[in-house]
Amino acid sequence: MATPITGSSTLDANRQPSRHRQVILASSLGTIFEWYDFYLYGTLALFFGSLFFPPGNDVAATLASLATFGAGFGVRPFGAIVFGRIGDLVGRKYTFLVTIIVMGLSTALVGVLPTYAQIGWVAPVILVALRLAQGLALGGEYGGAATYVAEHAPAGKRGFFTSWIQTTATLGFFLSLAVILACRLLLSESDFKSWGWRIPFLVSIVLLVISVYIRLKLSETPVFLEMTALGKGSQHPLRESFLHQPNAKYVWLALFGATAGQGVVWYTGQFHALFYLQNVLKVDFRTAYSLIAVALLIGTPFFVVFGSLSDRVGRKPLIMGACLLAALTYIPLFHGLTRFANPALEQAHVQSPVVLYTNEFHGFLEKMWVTTVDAFQQYRPSADRLPSYKARQYLSKRGVPFEVRSEKPEAPLVMNVGDKGITGFNDKAYEAAVTQAGYPKAADPSKINYPAVLSILVVLVLYVTMVYGPIAAFLVELFPTKIRYTSMSFPYHIGNGWFGGFLPLIISAITAATGNFYAGLWYPITVAAITLVVGTLFIRETKDRDLQSEELRSPAQRVV
Repeated sequence: MATPITGSSTLDANRQPSRHRQVILASSLGTIFEWYDFYLYGTLALFFGSLFFPPGNDVAATLASLATFGAGFGVRPFGAIVFGRIGDLVGRKYTFLVTIIVMGLSTALVGVLPTYAQIGWVAPVILVALRLAQGLALGGEYGGAATYVAEHAPAGKRGFFTSWIQTTATLGFFLSLAVILACRLLLSESDFKSWGWRIPFLVSIVLLVISVYIRLKLSETPVFLEMTALGKGSQHPLRESFLHQPNAKYVWLALFGATAGQGVVWYTGQFHALFYLQNVLKVDFRTAYSLIAVALLIGTPFFVVFGSLSDRVGRKPLIMGACLLAALTYIPLFHGLTRFANPALEQAHVQSPVVLYTNEFHGFLEKMWVTTVDAFQQYRPSADRLPSYKARQYLSKRGVPFEVRSEKPEAPLVMNVGDKGITGFNDKAYEAAVTQAGYPKAADPSKINYPAVLSILVVLVLYVTMVYGPIAAFLVELFPTKIRYTSMSFPYHIGNGWFGGFLPLIISAITAATGNFYAGLWYPITVAAITLVVGTLFIRETKDRDLQSEELRSPAQRVV
């Protein structure tokens, strides 16, 4: 019988620090790719709306581009199943070598994709296909990276080791920010809009070459080698993960008791905060990105701080604590962003609130109908669109918060700005009314309270680090070695890919439908609260589990 290979004997922290660094670096490059593409696509989605989707309806194009963005997240759980199974059968190393190649090529090909004007409907179809391919690869990437690092980590340091993977989100952000800003500063506005936006996607080829080179030099994890040497591997990881108890129960407890809340806290604290500053409060993109960048720079070390802290106090208190804080403070924090980033907007809203008197249900149907048929170019020009929809579209695009009330008897559509009423829809009359009421078209840089805005953004990032720092170690420790890759990847990508990945689209749709800047926040608040309840009641602590011998323990030792 082969001699078992233990993590402590193979990788002693004091004797092989360079090996540890190589393991972390190689595993982290894939997640850098993930976040580079995330910020890249999220930032340039407005360009996709005009280049890859039918012209004529900016709101529909924006929602379509966000839906395409979300499509990549939607298929991640399926990628987790496909590549997770391969990783549990063949090994961690070769599986996440394949995933990074697929992921990198999918990102780079966006940079050479023809536009809608050039090839018509084929353009959005190919764009969606590339997002789906990347999403499938990403479904296997994170689980492989987290498993690879954790299975190399010395006992008592898994939270610390895996937390380094979580810092790559900041690296991906700064990399995308640097490339985008360089392109926008070196090129004219017209050149960037016509072809310069492609450069950031093509730069990913460099990341791909470096990543593949480093990963080719890796060896398999000691824990996986020990398992295969002892003949304890699973022949049917999917069946054992999702059909055999108690593992099937652990998958759903991991989702609703940890990763769903983690996903919405993550995307609210980073992507929605950036979107809110730039698209709702109308802070110019350089200022918005600079504020987010500084907040991330301040907050990023706390991924490691909370990861290391979880090795001492446990994973569960930190994850549950972040969900509790998020649920309690999101609405006041985003109110604070409005107050300090665009005080003129808040003042106008208080002094002259905008109320749209219409049939809310009919208005919703109008919006869905017009958006749908516009997408297929089957509707008449904008002059023929329904008044309620046009009013909502105008106010949303103008950045004016509004309240929807039941229609008045005298007219099906009335907009009140303070005590002034306008019957029907007239864009010039609307613009004159909201301008006179003091609603700004953009945030005044001289009126922004930069220290206050930055403080709020740092708090949002700290929530992210608190919930995300320990999550990889928690998921790795929750499942046995023979099905770990499959079992941990699925709930992670449902939580992040579905609950988190569709958050921008869900919040944007709720905001556009209601006119309330803060209504969409009830989505992450609700999900975080569910995770808090499920995680607190049904999941036990995992930090002291031995990855080499967990299959010898009874199931009752892991989850209530």
